[in-house]
Amino acid sequence: MPNKTIYVSDSDLPVFQRAQDLTGGNLSAAISKAVHRLVEVEEGRADGYEEITVRVGAGARKQRFQGVLLIDWHRVAGGDEEHYRVYRTRSGRFAVHVARPGGFVHTAGRDGRLTGWRKYVSADQQWGETPATNVLLVFDGLADLRAAVPAELAALVEVHAGEPEVEDLDI
Repeated sequence: MPNKTIYVSDSDLPVFQRAQDLTGGNLSAAISKAVHRLVEVEEGRADGYEEITVRVGAGARKQRFQGVLLIDWHRVAGGDEEHYRVYRTRSGRFAVHVARPGGFVHTAGRDGRLTGWRKYVSADQQWGETPATNVLLVFDGLADLRAAVPAELAALVEVHAGEPEVEDLDI
């Protein structure tokens, strides 16, 4: 394996030491991993893709990919709000991020019904909040996407998915 020498400034030494600690003592592996990631992100950026980070689940877990936003769409169905963002990924697939905001739940009395004036002053009340939930769905093609999302959204995606990823202009 060829040897390469890199020069590190004194001010950067703590960062290199931390990278080595995080990778189990192998600084070469840390540098190689960082360079691979840099090349991937910069090649994607050169092709017109952005780095997208979305929240998934009910907690703070995140997922990241490279893509282009095609559609940002909202709907309220049955009193529940849904926010859809559809991306074309660098690999040509469709990533659909669905966000549902948290809700407020309020009930009164032992049977859980709100009745009469007691619903405002009764000691037998319960309330709480449901957390926001987010999901990232990935589809290989339009047919798979069409089967999983609302028809109106699928129609919009179909229109915008046909646009070229990069259009070269001779101007």
